[in-house]
Amino acid sequence: MRFPLPLKFFLFAALVAVVPLALVGENLVRIARDELKSAVNEDLTGVAAQVRSEFDSMYQGRWLAPLMVIRSGVDNPDLDVAQKVSLLTQGMEQLEGVVALQLSVEGSDIPMVVSDQSFGEALAAEGLDPVTTLAASSDLIANIKGTGQFGRPLISQIRETGDWVATLALPMDSKIAGRDLTLAARINLGALRRTVSRHPFNQRGEITIVDHAGRTALVDEPEVMNQRAIVASAMPLIVAGARADALQTYTRPDGTAMLGAYAFPEWFPWAVITELSEESAYAVIAEMMRRIVMVGALGFAAASVAALIFSKGLTGPILKIGRVADAIGEGDFSARVDKVKSRDEIGDLAARVNTMAGQLSERMELMKFVSHETVSAIQARDGEGIRRGGERREVTMLFSDIRGYTAFSETVTPEEVIEVLNRYFEIQSAIVVRHGGDIDKFVGDELMAMFVGEDKEDRAVRCGVEIKEALAESFGAQTGRELAVGIGIASGAVVLGAMGARERMDYTVLGSTVNLAARLCSKAGPWEVLVDRATTDLVDEGVDLDPRPAVDLKGYADPVPVYRASFNEEETLAV
Repeated sequence: MRFPLPLKFFLFAALVAVVPLALVGENLVRIARDELKSAVNEDLTGVAAQVRSEFDSMYQGRWLAPLMVIRSGVDNPDLDVAQKVSLLTQGMEQLEGVVALQLSVEGSDIPMVVSDQSFGEALAAEGLDPVTTLAASSDLIANIKGTGQFGRPLISQIRETGDWVATLALPMDSKIAGRDLTLAARINLGALRRTVSRHPFNQRGEITIVDHAGRTALVDEPEVMNQRAIVASAMPLIVAGARADALQTYTRPDGTAMLGAYAFPEWFPWAVITELSEESAYAVIAEMMRRIVMVGALGFAAASVAALIFSKGLTGPILKIGRVADAIGEGDFSARVDKVKSRDEIGDLAARVNTMAGQLSERMELMKFVSHETVSAIQARDGEGIRRGGERREVTMLFSDIRGYTAFSETVTPEEVIEVLNRYFEIQSAIVVRHGGDIDKFVGDELMAMFVGEDKEDRAVRCGVEIKEALAESFGAQTGRELAVGIGIASGAVVLGAMGARERMDYTVLGSTVNLAARLCSKAGPWEVLVDRATTDLVDEGVDLDPRPAVDLKGYADPVPVYRASFNEEETLAV
């Protein structure tokens, strides 16, 4: 009774209980991941928007609006210079973070500066002049005026102290000696820095402030972070002045998978970037996966024990079939699948492989007795069988015949004759194949080969000369064996096809070109290669073609011009 292979696989699949568990676990993880991602994205965008709002609110409410009030007071024409300086001093004392206020007169390099004493002492401790460091130069004021940046902060860092300061300039209506006045303030941005560093989000993620060049801001040591994908995405939006908040999933250069969002403060040329690693975001999923894997491992262990017992009897025959298939692929057609007695599809497959190996062995043996052109013609028929008939082809024919063969065969045993002939043909066959020729047949001590395609004439002549040289080197000096070879080569049209009786055909070539090559072969002397005129016209450099006296050939009314081919000195060295 047969035991079908599909039923075996069904029983095996039934034992693997871990598959349903894996499917359920995958769905649970996917649902949980989607929910967590939505919550994390909302958290990231919320934090970025919150920091952005705090930056804008702090700038506008804590600094810009009060400074505009101070500007209006200083603009009062009823106040004298002393009163205006007093107003600046009192205003700076009331404004947290403002470390310097000054009145700049257009065209004058000597501004009226009022600075914060404690901040000035910190600068002096680092070897800096407080007035020079905190004063806004006339060039900077002119640049702000020229670009219309009144009211917007220009950010810089005092590297010696690590402090980040903003320069804010406001135009005034009052004039001195007809010159424009400008109120300028220098603001310590430490409050913004504390807003970022103290934010609760830093306990699980990162908040980073970057400028248009991808440099970090509000930190002691700024660094360029444009290698991060989210920073690279935000940089052009800072330059363009866009305020499109966005979410992004990306991977850092170190391979860490990240979730991120960014927002853009209205009053600062920065982007607020919030980042959270996927590992942190999906920590709950990791724990869920750990439990699923633990349960799955137990199920897999139980299923594996059963599968090993079952597969031992199933995979053994398959492995045997595989080894036999590999051996057949490597040309060993004697390989067979043995000791496979299962009455199922595997047993059938083993029998078929054995049958295939036997048929391939027979086919490969038969192919040794036919030319490549015969095999190609059979394959082209696609199983329909060869029909008698032929077609015209342009070819170059080569005939090679052993000189002294008859006398030699009469003096030695038939076994030695066969041995010598096989050695001659082995050398010649290898050279013909190397030059792209096809051996049509062996007739006694004669070899008949055909060359087709591009450069057939040149390949045939080189093949003939190389055969002569190789055989002369291998057999020419053997004592007691005066065997030589003569070769004839001719080019032209032939008829190529299947000829003979319906039940016994020969796939070969016929025509005057074949006859001419055979006649030239019979006329060639020992170690001589004779070539007709049609072939010599298409032979490349490297082969010398010496004209010989025209020869009389059977079937030709007039003597036929012939040429003797040989390698010149350079070609001989190359060969």
